[in-house]
Amino acid sequence: MRILIVGAGAVGGYFGGRLLEAGRDVTFLVRPGRAAELARDGLVIKSPCGDVTLPDLATVLAADLDETFDVVILSSKAYDLSGAIDSLAPAVGSETMILPLLNGMKHLDVLTERFSRERVLGGECRIAATLNEKREVAHLNKVHALSFGEIDGGISKRVRALAAVMTGAGFDAQPSDMILQEMWEKWVFLATLAGATCLMRGSVGDILVAPGGDDFMLALLEECRAIAETEGFAPRPAFLAWSRPLLTTPGSTFAASMLRDVESNSRSEADHVLGDLLRRRSAADPELSGMSLLEIAYIHLKTYEGRRASTPASKG
Repeated sequence: MRILIVGAGAVGGYFGGRLLEAGRDVTFLVRPGRAAELARDGLVIKSPCGDVTLPDLATVLAADLDETFDVVILSSKAYDLSGAIDSLAPAVGSETMILPLLNGMKHLDVLTERFSRERVLGGECRIAATLNEKREVAHLNKVHALSFGEIDGGISKRVRALAAVMTGAGFDAQPSDMILQEMWEKWVFLATLAGATCLMRGSVGDILVAPGGDDFMLALLEECRAIAETEGFAPRPAFLAWSRPLLTTPGSTFAASMLRDVESNSRSEADHVLGDLLRRRSAADPELSGMSLLEIAYIHLKTYEGRRASTPASKG
């Protein structure tokens, strides 16, 4: 099975690198600057699960992409989605599976409109990773899980075939017969964590130092949970039992990667993670009045983005 990884950043670099390390047929669709870095240094992964350097890996630029692949794994940031879709389009044939690993749900609508529902799988990954100052993929803990499945549910023949390729590749891979439910639950948790830690500019533990910090975290979680419920994907009790302690542990250093984006003066996925959730809330209850915690967090992030865009050093 021939696999095209769109992007060789933290997520694409990690999962694509592990697949390549396991002997899978992997090509990376990258921009010229990243292609030069990989040609010079190889793909370097630093991880508590094992370091690896992969030299001489196959890369392709968008201008040179002229063949189809069995699987296209999309790992771009949400704000790069439109450009990434245009770049990967030549790789999509009549039997190609597109597996996006973006946060939220909006990208599924965009991808299915462009390539048809039959070409697109649901997918979600759980990993804390970043590109460090050496442009190495830095895996920050031992969690590295990827799940995938048909948007309409069930375990199809092609999902089983993909699972066979993913299994044994050095990370936790799991086919799912209810991938949309899992994606919604991840979105609820991420929106809560990103909204809270970005709004307060601190970790979970930092927020809990303040009186009422735990009530704030749980109230924001409840807002996000209620939106998922109105969309037909009410988070399951087991998910809530798992997420509440993570959001209310005193002294926790847990924070969203979006906070790292803000602290490094980088672009954020505020529109995709918070804004789209708010859009669905408004559509479900157009008569809703009063400003929610989620809305305040979103306004805070959009204010940051506006200031960043107006600063000459941040443009481009």
